[in-house]
Amino acid sequence: MRYMATYDLMETLRNTNQWLGATAHAMAAYPAFAMVPNPGVAWMRAWGEVTERTFQRMVVKPDWNIPAVPTSNGQDHLVHTEIVVQRDFGDLLHFEVPGREIPERKVLLVAPMSGHYATLLRSTVISLLPDADLYITDWHNARDIPVSAGKFDVEDYTLYLVDFMKELGPDTHVIAVCQPAPLTLAATAYLAEEDPTAQPRSLTLIGGPIDPNATPTDVTDFGHRMTMGQLEELMIQRVGFKYPGVGRMVYPGLLQLTSFISMNAETHAKAFTDQISRVARGEAADHDKHNKFYDEYLAVMDMTAEFYLSTVERIFKNGEIASNSFSVAGKPVDMGKITTVAVKTVEGSKDDISAPGQCIAALDLCTGLPDEKKASHVEEGAGHYGIFAGKSWRRNIRPLVLDFIDANSGKPAKKARKAANKNAAA
Repeated sequence: MRYMATYDLMETLRNTNQWLGATAHAMAAYPAFAMVPNPGVAWMRAWGEVTERTFQRMVVKPDWNIPAVPTSNGQDHLVHTEIVVQRDFGDLLHFEVPGREIPERKVLLVAPMSGHYATLLRSTVISLLPDADLYITDWHNARDIPVSAGKFDVEDYTLYLVDFMKELGPDTHVIAVCQPAPLTLAATAYLAEEDPTAQPRSLTLIGGPIDPNATPTDVTDFGHRMTMGQLEELMIQRVGFKYPGVGRMVYPGLLQLTSFISMNAETHAKAFTDQISRVARGEAADHDKHNKFYDEYLAVMDMTAEFYLSTVERIFKNGEIASNSFSVAGKPVDMGKITTVAVKTVEGSKDDISAPGQCIAALDLCTGLPDEKKASHVEEGAGHYGIFAGKSWRRNIRPLVLDFIDANSGKPAKKARKAANKNAAA
């Protein structure tokens, strides 16, 4: 599978399906067909519209589309993004809100690099912006990064986080969602020994595989079942000539999307069949519930081969974070060195990606941290997506995280806490 031809074949199939959808949509929209209404033509047009949109979204990075932020004086302030640190494989992005008083909470949101863009956390960003000066890690699509930029594995990822934390300073509160949780914990431990003054004040880990073997899932079973040789042979491809990263070894986003969909094939098939019916009846809208979800879900990005393979081998198979044996550039990283950074874990009782027990393992690793600086929360009835972007996040988890940040900010935050509670109620 490690050939440009296989990568280009996947892109060709995607492109062909997009073209078929566009063609069907255009043909069914021919004005002459309106003279004799036919339900078959309406269905053809609906199928073409849904198909074209579906396959076109797979190669487009979604926009942030952050709405204006309301303030206590009744004014709405527009939001725009600003690159604070620009690197080859990812940037540190700031959501700047000109004209408003900068909130006391400075928050770094560490987005996952697991096949989707950082925009997957759009709803999380929107919910935090009214109460925080917010930054986020914006990882780049590996297909667009030239081979000359070099490699990028779990150690490079960890060092990127170290640099971002240093840039923001010690008053930062870090929230890591899903995949980056173990590496964010490692980056914090790295700073605790190398540059203690640059450590963040608090670290919130949401649904991350700190110890994947604590509660096995289909994801962990797959990681143990497949050998590294099999993974490299079956999952890794070279970027084709269409993109700037031509020749780079990657785990293609389209391949991972196929895996995502196959896990719940019946559910996705029904969702698209129902959407075609709604479009045919004229009941669908450009930003309806289906399009809002799938425009983001289908937008996938490639990961560098070395990052994907080292994640599987070192985090899942060898459990280097769970056993506190992780190292960066040959230097051991000891989680026990974390002594001042407050750590909170958040899990969902129905999380089938990172099951309860995997994330809370972080607290046992922080042997040098006093108990009063440790906290955990399990959200009953919440799945993986719900603990950082769904109803459970908005109603229960977000207020708890903001209170945890305030309790470890080192400053009185009564006004900020009242504002947070007000927004939560809204």
